[in-house]
Amino acid sequence: MLIVDTHVHIALHIYEPAEMLLAQMANNSVEKTLLVQTTTTFDNTYMLECVRRFPGRFSVVCRVDVESPSAAADLVKWSSQGAESVRLSNFHRSPGDDPLAIWRKAAELGMSISASGPADIFESDEFTRLVETFPETTFIIEHLGGMGIFATSGEREFDPNHNQFRRVLRLADYPNTIIKIHGMGEICAAPFPYTNIPPYVEMAYQTFGPQRMIWGSDWPRVILREGYRNSLRFTMEQMPYCSQEDLEWIFGKTALSIWKFP
Repeated sequence: MLIVDTHVHIALHIYEPAEMLLAQMANNSVEKTLLVQTTTTFDNTYMLECVRRFPGRFSVVCRVDVESPSAAADLVKWSSQGAESVRLSNFHRSPGDDPLAIWRKAAELGMSISASGPADIFESDEFTRLVETFPETTFIIEHLGGMGIFATSGEREFDPNHNQFRRVLRLADYPNTIIKIHGMGEICAAPFPYTNIPPYVEMAYQTFGPQRMIWGSDWPRVILREGYRNSLRFTMEQMPYCSQEDLEWIFGKTALSIWKFP
């Protein structure tokens, strides 16, 4: 099975450099990785350098300062240098007359949009209208639509009926949406091995289907949870409802249908 990790952070000023990531990939039989810019910088230079240094291994999800007057021009620059996607928070809006200006520019450039943020925005009518506005643009819904609470929002009580996540999953009605799953440590309380695992991944599978699901480790932050190998292997083990072909889509082939990995 060709495995693609669609959610990794690297940098020289925080986290780890590309060489450390390549060692993790080799140790876990991961062929390609999507480099997702951290929330600490808008400078995507290092990630794009890594794409050139290690051909075919990486693709880049860049970030721009949405509040900056040069946001659209900056996105054009990063796209021209090889960034295939842009990372926007689901609540991001541009200043000025067109609040969707940065989303519109991404669509014009043919870039997919990796959307992060809280579940209450993903479930909102406003975000649904945003997806409807750009039907030719692929929206990647990160962190199980904001339900990866131990990674994104801190510990809180789960809704036993999963009603909020059911509302988030209505985004599956739009064929330009893809949902991203991560390690079980995002949705389960320590210690590992996790018990009482919420059925979020299976619910996503039932609504989006394997050809619209992708997996990302969230390395190196996952080190504070179950670790890289368990974020991959333990997650697979919790998916007995998937056929081998389904797993091949979720853990590799769907990503290859979105990103070129130049």
